[in-house]
Amino acid sequence: MSAMTIGLLSFPALLTLIFLRVPIGLAMFVTGLVGLVLVTGSTNMPFSRLQTETFTTFASYSLSIIPMFLLMGHFATLGGMSQALFKAAEGWLGHRKGGVAMAAIGSSAGFGAICGSSLATAATMSRVALPELKRYGYAGGFSTATLAAGGTLGILIPPSVVLVIYAILTEQNIAKLFLAAFIPGIMAALGYLIVISIYVRVNPGSAGTRPRVAYGERFRALVKVWPVMVVFGLVVGGIYAGWFTPTEGAAVGAFGTGLIAWVNGGLTRKTLAESFYVTARSSAMIFFIIFGAAFYNGFLALTQVPQSIAAWVGGSGFSPLMVLLLILCFYLILGCVMDSLSMILLTIPIFWPIMMELDFNFVSMADLHAARAREAFRAGVEVAPEMLRSIEAALAAGAELTREQIQALGLRRVNDLALQRANIEMTAIWFGILVLIVVEVGLITPPVGMNLFVINAMDPKTKITDTYRAVMPFVASDLIRVVILVAFPAITLFLISP
Repeated sequence: MSAMTIGLLSFPALLTLIFLRVPIGLAMFVTGLVGLVLVTGSTNMPFSRLQTETFTTFASYSLSIIPMFLLMGHFATLGGMSQALFKAAEGWLGHRKGGVAMAAIGSSAGFGAICGSSLATAATMSRVALPELKRYGYAGGFSTATLAAGGTLGILIPPSVVLVIYAILTEQNIAKLFLAAFIPGIMAALGYLIVISIYVRVNPGSAGTRPRVAYGERFRALVKVWPVMVVFGLVVGGIYAGWFTPTEGAAVGAFGTGLIAWVNGGLTRKTLAESFYVTARSSAMIFFIIFGAAFYNGFLALTQVPQSIAAWVGGSGFSPLMVLLLILCFYLILGCVMDSLSMILLTIPIFWPIMMELDFNFVSMADLHAARAREAFRAGVEVAPEMLRSIEAALAAGAELTREQIQALGLRRVNDLALQRANIEMTAIWFGILVLIVVEVGLITPPVGMNLFVINAMDPKTKITDTYRAVMPFVASDLIRVVILVAFPAITLFLISP
C-alpha cells in the first residue's frame, strides 16, 4: 500500500474515531502515530518524532497567548463586566420590541472583545441574560438561540483564541488579523440585531415587553462599562500600535481584568485559585488538540497528500473563486459534526497550501509602490522638489513608480517577490476571516452546534428542537454575511490594505 493511499484512508479512520466519541486530540494523535508506523514500516521514526514534536509544539512562545486570553475572560466574569455590559445594553435597548434579546447580543459582542472564546462567552452571558429573557416573557427556543448566536461573537471580535491559532498555523501577523476581524465582527452583531427585529415581528408571541428606563439610569449603567473599553482599547490598540507583542498584550489584559475584579471584590484567594485551575484545564485541552493535530499533519505531510491535493486543484482549471466556495461549503458541512478548534487544526494545513497557489490579485505593483512611498515619507526621506512632484503625481494617478523615483525614495523590496508576498498575506487574512465565520456558523448549526448544547444545558425546560428552529434565521444571517465578504473582499481588507 502506497504512502498516498495510507494518507487518504486516514481521513475516514479519523472521522470514525471522532464518531465513536474519542477525544479529537487523541483521535488525531492515534491516527497520525499508526499512519507513520504503516508508512515507515517501523516504530523508530514515529517514536522519535513523538519526542521532537512534543517539544516543538509546547515550546512555542506564541501559544502562551491562549491561557492569557482565557484567564482574562475568567477575570472579566469575576469583575462583574458581563453583568455591567448587559445592564447597560438592556437600559438602552430593553424597551424596544425584542430589546432584551438585542441587549444580549450587544453585551455578548462587548464581552467577546475581552474574552476570545465562543463557548465561554455563550456560557457567561447566558447566566446573566437568560433569567431576564425568561422574566420578560421571551420564548425558550428564541432565548437560547439568541444567546447561542451571541456567543459566536466571542471568536470573531478580537481578541480571538481561534484567530490566534490560525495565525500561528499560517504564520501571519496576529495584529493584522485582529484588525481585519473588526468590520466583519460589527457586521455579525448588526446582522443578529436585524434577525431579532424581524423574528419578533413575524412571531409576536416570542418576545415580551420591558418598561422604559429613565435616561439617568441609562447613563449610570453606561458609565459602569468603562473598564471593558479600557481593557479592550489597551490590549488591541496596544498590539496594533506596537507597544507590545500579542502575547504581552494578552498578559496586560489578564492583569488589567484581574485588577478590576480585585477592586470590585470578585477576585479573592479562592476565586483566583479557581480561575487558574479552569484556565489550566482549558489550556491543557486546547494544547493537546494542537499537539494531536501537529502529529497528524506531520504524517500527512510525509504522505504528500496536502501537496498532491494542492497540485491537483492548481491543474484542475477551477477558478480561484470556485475553489474558495468549495472549501467554505466543506467547512459548513464539517461544522455540523465537529467543533471549531478541531476544524481549524485539521483542515488549515491542507487547505492553506491550496489557497497559496490561487491568485486573487488583491495588491498591484502600483499599490505596493504607493505603500512603500508612504512609509518613506513618514520616515522623513528627503526628495528633490521636482522629483517629489513627479512622485506625488504618479501616486495620485495610481501608477507604478519609475526606477528613478524608487531610487530617489530609497525603496527596497518592491520587486515581483515582494508583490507575491503581499498578495499571499492579503489572501491569508481574507481567507482566515471567512473560515472563522463559517466555523462560527458551525457552532450554531444543528445537529452538533456546540453553543446550542451549552445554552440548552442551562435551560433544560426548553426542548433542543425549539432551539434548532429558532437559530436558523441567525444561521441565514451568517451565510448572507459570508456571501457579502466573498463578493467584496475590500470590506475585510479595508483597514490593512497597503
